Formats: sequence, structure tokens, C-alpha cells
Amino acid sequence: MTTRGPLMEAGLTLRFWGVRGSTCASGPDFVEFGGHTPCVEVRCGERLFVIDAGTGINAFGAHHRDRVPQRVDLLLSHLHLDHVGGLPFMKPAILDPSREIHTWCGNLDGQSAAEPLDRLFSPPLFPITLDMFPARFVHHGFRAGESLTFPDGAVVDTIPLQHPQGATGYRFRHAGRSACYISDLEHSEPWPDPALLDFVRGADLVVYDGMFTQGEYPSCRGWGHSTWQKGVELCQAGGVGKLAIVHLYPQHTDSLLRDLEVQMQGQMPGAFVARERQEITFAAVAEASPRRRVAQVA
Repeated sequence: MTTRGPLMEAGLTLRFWGVRGSTCASGPDFVEFGGHTPCVEVRCGERLFVIDAGTGINAFGAHHRDRVPQRVDLLLSHLHLDHVGGLPFMKPAILDPSREIHTWCGNLDGQSAAEPLDRLFSPPLFPITLDMFPARFVHHGFRAGESLTFPDGAVVDTIPLQHPQGATGYRFRHAGRSACYISDLEHSEPWPDPALLDFVRGADLVVYDGMFTQGEYPSCRGWGHSTWQKGVELCQAGGVGKLAIVHLYPQHTDSLLRDLEVQMQGQMPGAFVARERQEITFAAVAEASPRRRVAQVA
């Protein structure tokens, strides 16, 4: 496993383009971890998935430029503004008339994100509608808990998460490796939740919502977020290799996050607070049989 360096074609790679929650952060105290809202790039070999379309998706598009494939599968955890606000700024992808952007949304009881995104990205809230962009948007709905099967045979497992209006977690499997994206989530009582524990069990990496400190959480109960301590408990119970904390509180400075990371690593050495543009790659191993639930065909 490597945390920096060139993409290993046969392995499973994640790259963080936005790790803040709720709103962006900027200034001299927010340099090391970054200030963009959620966006994570997942590569199963050369196969690309993008999770969430916060402001980090702008940096994703600018970095890859003409290396973005003609079909982009954008898996949305949910539709709160910090997770979709960057969608029209995924340049140059949306400026290519031959490109298709496929959105996947699992928290609307099977409905796609088409109607809410059309409401958001239209006057007077936004100057134009998504169908005015050169790229073609294709919206898919599913129910969190189903597995998504794509035309090329790729499969992604999903799970419903406890969050206002719901959210979806994802598990990616490739070349004997697996990684889970679990944000936005409020931990249950008791903890860990048995279904979520089963979902993440044995993963090489869990990306987890650690927005609040233990001291902050009681006054923010019900807001749909968690703490790094609950992430550690989940991963240790599930035999997870690495833990990455995301959805960082926008007022948590670099200094505070470094201190929290030290505390977290004292309990789980394979844990870290995710940094913008950080890349983590898991080399291929002998592949186990994939676990599949109800298939959703694109």
C-alpha cells in the first residue's frame, strides 16, 4: 500500500479532492487539509468513479483535463448543497459535447436526482440549467441497499445511512481489495450498527464522517454526523485496515486536525485525517469472490 505516487493500474486507488463538510474553509489556518467540500475519486484499475460533487469536483476536473473518460459515473451520497454545489463546475468534463455525466442517487426512494438538481441549477438560483451544458446528463435512481451493476460489469455495493433525508454509503471491490465511503452518517446507539459493521467488514479502507469532536457532538446531536472515535470503533470491530476521516468541520484548523490525528493514531495506527489531493493506493492481491445484493442495471 502506498499513500503517494503514481497510479498502480491493477490496484484500487482513492484520491481526495474535497474533505470539508457543510461549507468551504479558507485562510492560512486551512492549508494542509484543504478547504473544498466533498469529492473523492475512486479508480478500480483504470475504471473511474467519482463520489459526490462538492466544490472539490472543480479541482478534480481541472487536474485531469482531457484525461476524464467519455462516461463519468458520479455516485452521490445525498443531495445536500455541500455534496452537489460543485457539479456545474466540473470543467472541462461538462464542456465536452461527447461526454456523458451519469448521476446515481439512492436516498430518494428509487427516484433519480433529476428533479431536485433541475430545481437547484436554474434561475434565479443559477444562471442556466444543466441541459444547457454541452455534456449530456443522465440521472439514475436506486434504493440504498441495492448493488449497482454497470454496463461494463463493474459492481458497487450500497447501504442506507442515518442522516436527515437519508444518505448512501458505497463499497468498491477490485483486484482483491475493497474500500468503503461512509459519509454523511450519525452513529446509532448502541454502536456499531450491525448492518453497517457487516458492510465494512474486512475492508482495506473506510472513509468515515468524523465532523465533530466528542465535546462538540452532544450539542449537534441529530445533525447527521459522527466523530473519529466512532469511526475507530467501527473499523476495529470490523477488522478494517485503514480509516480516513472526512467531512471535516469547516472551523477545525490544521493545528487542531493534526492534534486529533495524533490522538486517533494512538488508538488505531492505520488511521488518518484525509488531506485534499492525498492519494492512497492498494496493490492488487488474489481476488475474493464479490458479495452482491440486488442488482441495479444501468
